[in-house]
Order: sequence, then C-alpha cells, then structure tokens
Amino acid sequence: MKILEMNHIKKSFGDKVVLKDINVSVSEGEVVSILGPSGSGKSTLLRCATFLEHIDSGEILYSGKSVVTTDGGKAVYPARSELHQAQSNFGLVFQNFNLFPHFSVMKNIVDAPIVIQKRDKEEVYQEARELLRKVGLEDKENAYPCELSGGQQQRVAIARALAMNPKMLYFDEPTSALDPEITAEILRVLKSLAAEKMTMAIVTHEIDFARAVSDRVIFMDEGLVVEEGTPEDVIDNPRNDRTREFLQKLHV
Repeated sequence: MKILEMNHIKKSFGDKVVLKDINVSVSEGEVVSILGPSGSGKSTLLRCATFLEHIDSGEILYSGKSVVTTDGGKAVYPARSELHQAQSNFGLVFQNFNLFPHFSVMKNIVDAPIVIQKRDKEEVYQEARELLRKVGLEDKENAYPCELSGGQQQRVAIARALAMNPKMLYFDEPTSALDPEITAEILRVLKSLAAEKMTMAIVTHEIDFARAVSDRVIFMDEGLVVEEGTPEDVIDNPRNDRTREFLQKLHV
C-alpha cells in the first residue's frame, strides 16, 4: 500500500520554478532516500509533502486518500480539520531539531500525544520511556535541550516524532548540523528503524548510508527527478550524466 503519492507537483517561488512536474510515491515499509545537489528541490519537496509549503498544482494523497487536488490549474487545499487528519499520517524530523527549549526531554515527547491526540497519559509516558531506551537516552528524560549535545537533541526529535505513532517519517538532512562522530549515532538509530520496517523518506547527503538502508533512491536536480531506482542502480551504476557527476564530486 502506498502511504504517500505526489503526482505532477509544481512549485515556484516568484519567478523561480523549484519543482517541475514531480511524481513521487512511498510504499508502506519502504525507505526512500532523496539525493541531489543543493538547490535541486529536495527540501522543498519534503516541505510540500508535509504541507509546510503549498504546491502550485498537482495532487497529494495519503494512504490512498486525496488530500490536495488541482482545479483550474491551481492547487486546492482542504479545510484545516481535514489537513490535520492527513498530517496524522506522518512525523517530520528537521535538521535543526526544533525542540521546545523550555520543555524537558520527556515533556517534548509526551506533550503532543497527550494534548493533540488526547491519549491516556500513563500509556504515553510508558511509550515515551520505551522510545528513549530505543534511541539510547533513557537517562535523559529530565534534562533540557540546552543540556544535550546536537546528536542527543536529534535523537530526542526522532523519539518525539515516533511518539505520535505516524505511518511514516520524513527526515530533512538529519545529520547536516552534526559532526561525523555524532552523525554515526543518528545513522545507527535510522538503521534500526529501517530494520523494523518503519516507512521513511530521507533527504540526505550521506551516500553510504543511503546505499545501506534504502529500498529506493531518488536523485533530483534542478527541480526534476533525474533518476530513480535501487541503490545499486542509482548510486553504483548511475545512467544519467548529472547523477554520475554529482557522485564523482562526492568521491563515491
């Protein structure tokens, strides 16, 4: 089953066309890595998929249900309640963590499930402790973000996204703000999620990681999907000149 479908997505900022007729889908249990040079439209695609940006035209579906449609060449968004319903399908982990600085680690994780999803407090706290164990931070539940390293903050952000029980997770350059040693911590967590068949779409520059965990790799350049396939196809045997050039620059 496809969790996400994006059909004929177009997006411009003023005169600058950022996404040019993009078609992307992510199936249940699949890990899709999105690669490409800076400015290729990767992060904008993720922001459109998560409704942080409005598309100009195209169609967005979650779990087979149409959320955004196009009428008369313009995208039509649903009422806020319907949009919130669609948002419950996914969690989003940003590159700069976006934790609430005045909340403890535990409160950062439990606040939304209790307040927004109206779930049982005891059950949520129990799940949150389990998630902290999963990301290796069981001793940090009473700490505040300012007391944590960048890698620890990113792991809290992952636990917070998982606490909402989403069908899929989006990661936008989850390691770009981190040094190599800390990057390895985050990649370990993502690999364990991939092993549990968590559905994920990951914008990344970590080519070795993309090769190791992805079921499918999408290479974008200048607002287009230039190449798409297994890691073996796209990373090890790219057919497109632009993909080859990009990977050569990274010495892959």
